[in-house]
Amino acid sequence: MLILQRKEGESLLIGDEIEVTVLAVEAGRARLAIQAPRDVTILRSELKVAAQTNREAADEEASPLELLGVLKEKKR
Repeated sequence: MLILQRKEGESLLIGDEIEVTVLAVEAGRARLAIQAPRDVTILRSELKVAAQTNREAADEEASPLELLGVLKEKKR
């Protein structure tokens, strides 16, 4: 992991095509601008974690037919 300090208006480069610029730092939060090619996916880390969690939950779920079977047995 690389740790850097940047001031407002300063930027850093990732490879040849991605530039991250610090727009503002207020109340402990940094506002960033990311310039990258359209084919590069940019996601907040919490969204990636949530998507993975949703995929795992979907894989673990029973099929609709299995759920109907469980409901029918409970009615009896």
